[in-house]
Amino acid sequence: MTSDTIVQPSAQRIWRVPDTLLILFILAMTAWAATFIFTPGQFSVAGDPARIVPGSFVAADGPTPAPVLGNADRTGFLDFLFAGLVTGDRYSPTVGLMAFILVLGGVFGMIMRTRAVDAALLASLPGGRAKSELLVVSLFFAFSLAGAVFGMAEEAIALTLVLAPALTRAGYDAMTAMLVCFVATQIGFATSWMNPFSVIVAQTIAGLPPLSGMDLRIAMWTGFTAIMAAYTWRHARKVRLAGRPQSGGAEDPASVEVARFMVAHALIIVALLATVCWIAWGVSVKGYYLAEIAAQFFALGVVVAVIARLGALQGCDLGAMMEAFREGAAQLLPAALIVGAAKGILLILGGDDPGAVSLLNALLDAMASLTALAPDWLTAWVMYLVQSLINVFIASGSGQASVTMPIMAPLADLSGVSRQTSVLAFQLGDGLTNLIIPTSAVLMGCLAAARVTYTQWLAFIWKPMLALMAAASILVILAHGSGY
Repeated sequence: MTSDTIVQPSAQRIWRVPDTLLILFILAMTAWAATFIFTPGQFSVAGDPARIVPGSFVAADGPTPAPVLGNADRTGFLDFLFAGLVTGDRYSPTVGLMAFILVLGGVFGMIMRTRAVDAALLASLPGGRAKSELLVVSLFFAFSLAGAVFGMAEEAIALTLVLAPALTRAGYDAMTAMLVCFVATQIGFATSWMNPFSVIVAQTIAGLPPLSGMDLRIAMWTGFTAIMAAYTWRHARKVRLAGRPQSGGAEDPASVEVARFMVAHALIIVALLATVCWIAWGVSVKGYYLAEIAAQFFALGVVVAVIARLGALQGCDLGAMMEAFREGAAQLLPAALIVGAAKGILLILGGDDPGAVSLLNALLDAMASLTALAPDWLTAWVMYLVQSLINVFIASGSGQASVTMPIMAPLADLSGVSRQTSVLAFQLGDGLTNLIIPTSAVLMGCLAAARVTYTQWLAFIWKPMLALMAAASILVILAHGSGY
């Protein structure tokens, strides 16, 4: 045995945040143990939709331990995952939500297979050195819109590989590429009015209509995107005028396969935008919910497959498009499992019905007692801070919503905060912290593609990050004050 083999194990002892499913398993064990110790209870509910009546909590006679193996009357520890996966119907925040996530993952897998988004963005790149930052700002808005509409995240890594060296040739640096490719998508993700993987998931769990409150969110997206686009313009102009662009991109654009922008790509982009408008109309006029929205996206998938086939896009025959749908759904299967596991934990506690005996209700009553000591606006702000902290450990929009919103939504009722504001606190806390948390696979992937170290990135982004968090804090407080 050499000295190298002796030293190597200790060199690899780097602490990593556990997988989200492992965290949920630990929470399930904790919840099960808690049923043996703490006394559950129930609230009185009133109104339509039903809301908790403050001060109406009544405790049970004593603890009601959950069994190891569940039955028809009570979920146990060993069957919490199965119970969570099969709870509800097509409109529920469990089965319906999981099916919704899988359908959307498949459809967007098909869109990504056509490379329509890549081709449209890369077609706007100049062949030589740019003398204006208009292109950079336009790309920032395009990426932010993609993050807002369909939660673009992982796709930013591949585009960074191409855009980083291309922007370097145009006179910019790797940080410019990070701002355009990564920051823009996360700004759109965090301030979206219709992100299917965060806003719609959180609103569904909170019992709110999907896409409700979009007026404020559209204004929020416009403002945050404009502010960061201006910051990107200022940085890009400073770098170009200095004439010392840093090296960026792990590959030369010439060595990366880039799809030529074709008529079929343009038609797919138009179909995507038309579907967004159709969904907005369906939700606001017809009251569409999870099943109908999923069907609308599925219709988009059918149209995309037909356009790709008729347009003879490379690698996009009907068989390949079905494969892309399957792979896209498979990528979001962990998110669907997280939704089911989070629901299973609630079932161990006795469920999330405030009118039924549950340990979750006892937890909510205790938390409400604490929030009663603080003003309402402070509770709303603390919700944002808590969501920001939790995102370090659960770096998944749908996963974090599944874990936190069953608690935050009813806590909002008890604390004088609207459920819409609690969703706003969630999406800002979840999305903005993605810019800096090392547990974000997208962040680390984009940094690797742009050849930027994590410490360099923190040194660059900390000031804008503080400004964004301050703006988010003010927005949450103002939203609460306006009765949002």
